[in-house]
Amino acid sequence: MSTKIPYYPGCTLKSTAKNFEDTAKLVASKFDIEFEELAKWICCGAVYGLSSDNVMHKVAPVRNMLRVKKAGGERMVVLCSMCYNTLKRANLYVRKNKDKLDVINAIMYLENATYDGSVKVQHFLEILRDEVGYSNIKKEVKKPLKGLNVAAYYGCLLLRPKEVAIDNVESPTVMEDIVKLLGAKVVNLPVKTECCGSYQTVSQKDIIADRTYLILNTAREMGADVLITSCPLCHFNLDRRQDIAKERHHDFEFMPILYFTQLMALAFGFEEEKLGFEPHFVDPRPALKERGLL
Repeated sequence: MSTKIPYYPGCTLKSTAKNFEDTAKLVASKFDIEFEELAKWICCGAVYGLSSDNVMHKVAPVRNMLRVKKAGGERMVVLCSMCYNTLKRANLYVRKNKDKLDVINAIMYLENATYDGSVKVQHFLEILRDEVGYSNIKKEVKKPLKGLNVAAYYGCLLLRPKEVAIDNVESPTVMEDIVKLLGAKVVNLPVKTECCGSYQTVSQKDIIADRTYLILNTAREMGADVLITSCPLCHFNLDRRQDIAKERHHDFEFMPILYFTQLMALAFGFEEEKLGFEPHFVDPRPALKERGLL
């Protein structure tokens, strides 16, 4: 019997990061976990409002958590790092500030229910580590990723601020631990917790190009063949901004960027057409075929 977990997808996983959602569901299915998509979910707000008196920025994330409660759930699983960060921080905020929660509940009066702050916000990586367990992950590996050198990139939002971190803030290891179980070689990435530039990609592409160059050039120097992440915005910046990075830094070499779930689905033996490599700017298939993995 499968375990059903209320699932908040967020906007990007229904558009440019659909391959992240699809491969995460494939991985979850191996452990009899079913993502039960939240009915009438709305955008989380995309960024956490930093102003201490900005209650309106908390309404959208809290409304999603209220809908988990209304559906009878006690927790929700999130894939997108930015959605996770926004939802988790909003939840902690209303738990600490009951007066603000009262205001938010008053704003949401049409929901015909009130939120109490009790929903547990979890990232899929936490569930894989703490509930599925590393030994069970290893059992599902059908195609060990031998010969593949992998760098894990966390960025900001899974680790900062400290109260929402899914792992050690300074030296996270959860993705590297999974990479080892898949049979690939872990490449130490000293810049794995540095920012990719985030939304500067809209108006300051040169900043992103320089960040992409720093992160991927460092990964290349450390011996990585590919880099994995859990954030659709990081994926966009590190994948699709490689062309600008090449224009600004002529020694730059292209590198495939994958979601950690794509790598897991590959090692679990799912067919190539289910892995969602088509949308990538830097096609990972040549590197994988070169190593006999496709």
